[in-house]
Amino acid sequence: MSKQTVEELTGRVHGAVVTAGDESYDEARRVYNAMIDRRPAAVVRCANAGDVMAVVNFARENLLDLAVRGGSHSAPGYGTCDDGIVADLGGMRGVRVDPERRTARVEGGATLADLNAATYPFGLAVTGGIISTTGVGGLTLGGGFGYLARRLGLTCDNLISADVVTADGRFLVVDERSHPDLFWALRGGGGNFGVVTSFEYRLFPVQDVYAGPILYELGHTAEIMRFYRDAIVDAPEELSVFPGFQIAPPLPFIPADRHGDTFAMMVVCWSGAMEEAERAVRPYREVAPVVAEMVGPMPYPAVVGMFDALLPPGLHQYWKGTFATELTDGAIAAHVEYGPRVPTVNSACHVYPLNGAVHRVAPDATAFSYRDADFATVIVGAWPDPADSEANIAWVRDYYAALEPHSAAGGYVNFVSADDQQRVTSDYRDNYARLVAVKQAYDPSNLFHVNHNIRPRITSVAG
Repeated sequence: MSKQTVEELTGRVHGAVVTAGDESYDEARRVYNAMIDRRPAAVVRCANAGDVMAVVNFARENLLDLAVRGGSHSAPGYGTCDDGIVADLGGMRGVRVDPERRTARVEGGATLADLNAATYPFGLAVTGGIISTTGVGGLTLGGGFGYLARRLGLTCDNLISADVVTADGRFLVVDERSHPDLFWALRGGGGNFGVVTSFEYRLFPVQDVYAGPILYELGHTAEIMRFYRDAIVDAPEELSVFPGFQIAPPLPFIPADRHGDTFAMMVVCWSGAMEEAERAVRPYREVAPVVAEMVGPMPYPAVVGMFDALLPPGLHQYWKGTFATELTDGAIAAHVEYGPRVPTVNSACHVYPLNGAVHRVAPDATAFSYRDADFATVIVGAWPDPADSEANIAWVRDYYAALEPHSAAGGYVNFVSADDQQRVTSDYRDNYARLVAVKQAYDPSNLFHVNHNIRPRITSVAG
């Protein structure tokens, strides 16, 4: 970008415009995944929706790639680009709770930690993810599931309205009555249709939960997973449980001589009446001998932040994800083979339950189509040393390949990597054609293409 062009952009926005000549450029271009090393022409630290409108217009007028960054958690690095413009919403993190209406208005750059910190004092919550540094925007636009999904549905199921800047620079307030086609697409269709500058959520009475991890010896993996497969079908919807694998970090509740060992794991979270918690969790303590556990009453924000220390910014990361309608014996065999090979303390495989309230929404009611899936698996490779990239990526790919015959054709868009673009039609199944139509209506030139991209029928050079 020329000096004159930078000055023009700077004159249009209130927030800072950071370019390669600035001292803060390397910090401004940095994203969560250290594998991503891109050099945008400018990073605009948006201060408000007006800044977002200006950046969108500027990128469109100058035929520049546009990346939108919310919480910056995108594993493929969709929050940045080479030679284009980054609309960084990281300074827009306000949360306003209306305790009487049980709603929250959340700005597009907020994280789950921001949301939960604001709602917890009121004894309210909405479905969030598993890491509290996750951006609310990316989570919601992809669907959003976590500890409360079986009880409350997906994050996007509890979206009431959204403020959106579209590709032509308009500011729209969308909901079930106003621009319902766009509102439908935002709930699961990712960042393909505009920049959401704020989200309005429905909240529910959730404050303290009974939660934490239970660790077992690896030799019990198959029986644990078979038990989980059967028990979660009829489990109370207040109970969330997911199995996984974890190298033991040096935490006080784990015997010191077992630090660094790999364990099979169950993570439980009971969000119902506290006096019923012990009974609900007891079967997961009895399924196999317990090596260590840290299960007990805690604030809901604490369980969402439980894994934060294992996944700080600056790690190299590569993810894959699958959906499945059942946890077959073949899938369990794949977990038995590859789960114990988890390569670093930061890496993990989790198998999340998606039944309960998630199933009570029709597959065409929102863009999130996998309402028949019972399980969503994520395989996260995360490592500090770039020299280890090849081995860690191979573990993720081999694990995914072993699960693929036992999985649906598509996966969760928030678990994809950059090399998963060819799966986009499978990721949306029967909703894909409708998403293309919405894309055509609101972004016919594919300005918003730095994402898991849904292409319009006719695209410009930018797409």
